[in-house]
Amino acid sequence: MREQELIVYRDFEDGGLLHDMARLMTACEENKGPLGDGGRDLEDSKALFYSCIHRLIELAGHYGFHGNLWHCYLANLLVNNENSYSCGCEIKGAIEGTINQAALHDIVIFKEFYDYDFGPLMEMLKVPEFALVENYKGSSGESKVYNARICARICELAEKFCQDNTPEEMKDTLTQFYQEYGVGKFGLHKSFRIAHDEKGVHIQPILNIAHVHLDDLVGYEIPKKKLTDNTEAFVRGKKANNCLLFGDAGTGKSSCIKAIANEYYDRGLRIIEVYKHQFRDLNEVISQIKKRNYKFIIYMDDLSFEDFEIEYKYLKAVIEGGLEKKPENVLIYATSNRRHLIRENYSDKEEVRQDMHTSDTVQEKLSLVYRFGVTIYFGAPDKKEFQNIVKTLAERYGVSMPQEELLKEANKWELSHGGLSGRSAQQFIDYLLGKE
Repeated sequence: MREQELIVYRDFEDGGLLHDMARLMTACEENKGPLGDGGRDLEDSKALFYSCIHRLIELAGHYGFHGNLWHCYLANLLVNNENSYSCGCEIKGAIEGTINQAALHDIVIFKEFYDYDFGPLMEMLKVPEFALVENYKGSSGESKVYNARICARICELAEKFCQDNTPEEMKDTLTQFYQEYGVGKFGLHKSFRIAHDEKGVHIQPILNIAHVHLDDLVGYEIPKKKLTDNTEAFVRGKKANNCLLFGDAGTGKSSCIKAIANEYYDRGLRIIEVYKHQFRDLNEVISQIKKRNYKFIIYMDDLSFEDFEIEYKYLKAVIEGGLEKKPENVLIYATSNRRHLIRENYSDKEEVRQDMHTSDTVQEKLSLVYRFGVTIYFGAPDKKEFQNIVKTLAERYGVSMPQEELLKEANKWELSHGGLSGRSAQQFIDYLLGKE
C-alpha cells in the first residue's frame, strides 16, 4: 500500500494504525506471507492484526463509531487533517488551483484503502475475527469526543464513501463535508479553552457544552435581541462590536453566550473561553485562529479586576490599541457584574489625594470598558417577573403543583437562595423535580 506517497494528507494524529494496516496489506499482496521483514513469523503478524482490531474497537468506544470501523477510521482521519486543501474548503467549499490535483492524488490512495478486500489477509493469517469490525454495533454510550450529531455525520460519511465509484466522487463528497462542517477541531467542536504548557499555547475543545438556547431564557427580550443582532452581523461578515454583558448575578448573561454558541455553530461561529490569568496568551491564540474561515468569539466570563490586578492592560492592547490590527474574524464577548469592570473607589474622585492627576486615574480605569462597542444590561427581575419565570419553567418541565402553592413556595425559596433572579427560579424548579 502507498501511505508513504501521500502528499497533502500526512501527519495524522492516529496514523499509527494506518501504517500497521498498510504493512499487513502490502505483505499479503506481495505474497510474502507473514510480514517478511526481519524474520517476523506468522504469530507476530497475527498479533499485529489482532492489535489493529483492538485499536479499531477502542476507537469505536472513544468516538462512538458503528458500522464498518475501518471505514469510519479512514473517514475520521480525513475530516480531522488540517492541511492547505481542507482548510481552504472549510465553510467556503471547493477551491481552485493545483492543490486540487495534489488532494486528488491522496484521495486515490485513500480509496485503495477504502476498497481493500480483507478476505485474503484474514485467510492468510487465520484471523476471522476481523469480521467483527466490519459490521460493528456500538453500545448506547455517547462519544467522548464528538456530539451525537457530528458522530452520526462521520459514520454517514463513511457509508457515503462506499457509494462513490471514483476518487473524484469521493473527493467531492469530502469537500462537501468540509463546507458543511469544517475540518479538524475547529470544524467539529463548538467551544474551546486555552492550555499552556512547556510546548506553548494550545486551543483545546470543550467536549461537553450545555445545550442552552435563547428561548430557554425567560424574558430579557431586548438584551437578547441586542446580542443576537450584533452576533448576526458578525457571522454575516459585516461590521460588529465587542460586547460586554453586565448586570446582576443570576440573570442569564453566561447562558446567553452559551446559547449563541449553539445558535450559530452551523454558520461557522466558535467560542474560545479565556480566563484572566491567560490574557498574556491572547496574542498567540489570535495568531492561531486569524487565518481560519470561522468566526471566533473570545469569551471572558465574570470579568472584573481589583486595583492591584494589571491583567486588564493586556486585554486593552488586544482589543484596541496595539500596532497589529485585530483580525476581522475575532470578537471579544465578556460578562461581568460590574459595569466598569475595574474596581473604583470614592478616593478616585476626591479633590485631595496623593495622585496629582485625578482625571487621568479615572480615565485609566474606564478605558477598558470603553473598548466594548456594545454594552448590554441584565437587571434582576421584580417580584412579578420572577413569578412569571417560575410559572414558565414549571410549565416547561411539567411540574405538577397548584399555581398558588407554586408561587408561595417560590417566594420562600428566593428569600434564602440568592434573591430574585432567573438562576434562583431555575434552582427552585430543579429542587421540585428532584423531590418528584
